[in-house]
Amino acid sequence: MSEGLWALATFVAAMAVAGLATPLVARLALALDVVDRPNERKVSRRGRMPLLGGLSVALGFFVGVAAALQLMPPTPGVSSSIEALLVGGLLVLAIGAVDDRWGLGAWPKLTVQVAAAAVAIHHGTQIDHVTNSFSGEVVQFPQWLTYAVTTIWIVIVTNSINLIDGLDGLCTGISAIIAITLTVVAFQAGHAPVVVAGLALSGALLGFLPWNFPPARIFVGDTGALFIGYCLAILALEGYQRATLITFLVPLLALAVPLLDTGLSILRRIRAGKGVMQADRMHMHHRLLREYHGDHRPAVLSLYGLTACFCLIAVSFTRLEGIASLLFLGVVALLTLRILRNLGFASIEEPGPAPTETAAITHDEKENR
Repeated sequence: MSEGLWALATFVAAMAVAGLATPLVARLALALDVVDRPNERKVSRRGRMPLLGGLSVALGFFVGVAAALQLMPPTPGVSSSIEALLVGGLLVLAIGAVDDRWGLGAWPKLTVQVAAAAVAIHHGTQIDHVTNSFSGEVVQFPQWLTYAVTTIWIVIVTNSINLIDGLDGLCTGISAIIAITLTVVAFQAGHAPVVVAGLALSGALLGFLPWNFPPARIFVGDTGALFIGYCLAILALEGYQRATLITFLVPLLALAVPLLDTGLSILRRIRAGKGVMQADRMHMHHRLLREYHGDHRPAVLSLYGLTACFCLIAVSFTRLEGIASLLFLGVVALLTLRILRNLGFASIEEPGPAPTETAAITHDEKENR
């Protein structure tokens, strides 16, 4: 089968399965009482909102990958890379489902994430060297540093996606944009494993998104946020393995919004003398929700737009080399700092109480009538 046909089949199969499975997963979540429980930290005030949406995304992803492996011509290295994603992905999917049902502390989830990172490292998905973009010199890491850096990367990206899952459709839409970007970059580099997994993940996310876009009928939950975050972390690492230090900035730029949100949260809590893992209501989506008076849609679409801008920059960055790439990066960094200051994302001062989502829900209910 030609490349275009198997790629299309992979994407469509993942999207169709995720979309068709979501209503069934929602019923399962309600039957098992795996529902969102609003509290003072969460934006949502809707009771009995089913979680476990990540099961739909994962099912679509697995079917999409299976379709690709059946239809594409034999390609060396694809099976091993996909195996790391499947095994590690199942680990974080399972711990996420347990957390959605019974609630877990940070340490059990972190332990499983580290175990999933170990699976990826065992299958060769790792940061084990740095290549000087100017001289071509390769600096090989010692084994302990390879394990440490790779594990830290996977844990940070996984939790960044989980932390940004605060509004209807936010995690799903942003992750779809990032997954499409990483797939395009991998296609340009001829990196088949990332193309296969990226197409399957993109399709699954877009198949689930109509059910999750404001007003959501099901949440992705920790089940999905952890699974999606892990997949994106692995896709970025797989692409890096053929890259230099400078071009590793491509996945960093693609993941800029969730990574910036996480980094600013840590910095903000340290400056305020609070614990790094202490929750607050000062994430990017909280601030935008205040700006739009509790209406999810414009807040979500604003962050979609910001993510898309960074992703376009990431794709453009793949065409640059040497001094030009450094100058371009400097300009992007200055503009990013300016945007963060203008939007108030860098502030450590706690703003007033966020508006509830009542206004947005009322508007949607009127439309549905």
